[in-house]
Amino acid sequence: MEERQKHPRLTGRGRALAALAAVALAGTAACGNPAPVANAPARQPLAAPTSSATPTPSRTLPEPDEKIPANAAKLASALKETTSALNDAIDAWKGKKGEPPEDVELLALHHQRMYRYAARHPKLASQAFARLPKGLAAQAKDNTRAIRELLALAHPIKPSTPFKVQPARPAAELLTYFKKAERRFGVEWEVLAAVMLSETKFGRVKSASHVGAQGPMQFMPATWKAYGMGGDVHDPRDAVMAAANYLKASGAPRDYQRALHAYNPSQAYVNAILLHARQIKRDPRNYYVYYNWQVYVITTAGERRLTGP
Repeated sequence: MEERQKHPRLTGRGRALAALAAVALAGTAACGNPAPVANAPARQPLAAPTSSATPTPSRTLPEPDEKIPANAAKLASALKETTSALNDAIDAWKGKKGEPPEDVELLALHHQRMYRYAARHPKLASQAFARLPKGLAAQAKDNTRAIRELLALAHPIKPSTPFKVQPARPAAELLTYFKKAERRFGVEWEVLAAVMLSETKFGRVKSASHVGAQGPMQFMPATWKAYGMGGDVHDPRDAVMAAANYLKASGAPRDYQRALHAYNPSQAYVNAILLHARQIKRDPRNYYVYYNWQVYVITTAGERRLTGP
């Protein structure tokens, strides 16, 4: 495990190979490429929502390196408890400006780590998800499949490979860009958010991909020249607008399969984007959940987390 830092809690270095950093990718893309995940420090009490009648006992926040249950019943229980606590924490935070509070960050990291673990242990995942309520089971299956699709595209890098990361712009700010792009180009904001999640974990990955794709939406220079509308490839607003412009020209919103395949010619990538977008549509809180998922890279020595608590 690497050392952790205090907020903005970014660790890591220089430049990487496949920077579709959201969950672990690395393939060729018309606009860009992805990268991948690991662990870290301490517990704080999380006050659960209380009714006016009966106070609810406080919950304990998971540690950044909390052990993931290897038992189906315990994993299902942890998923239910963490998802409920995370949704409560997001409800208390999402209307406010500024960085996510510690409870959101720690719960979202544990949430992400459980799904990454489930993606690598399909039999356990299947047994655990069968114990979940219908709605949460559907969410769990989508998240796990999306991560599994992206992990299948990952190419491990050497542990010494430098990789640049940076803080993400505020969630509320990015959301205004996604919605403005939807109004202008007709491309659903949830799809644009899912693309930024998968490409750079909402701009946390600063490195160019191994093929030279750049910026929070990972554009190749020639594609940016054609669709960037004179903007700055590293500026989140300009990058989101360009991505919507490119997806619209490639067939969206009429045919997202075709448009996303143009963005990154991989069916696994297309599947992952649409699965994440579907979850955001089902519950907008999932946008804030995904916003707080952290950057991982897969190295020849194992996974390594570069951002987060």
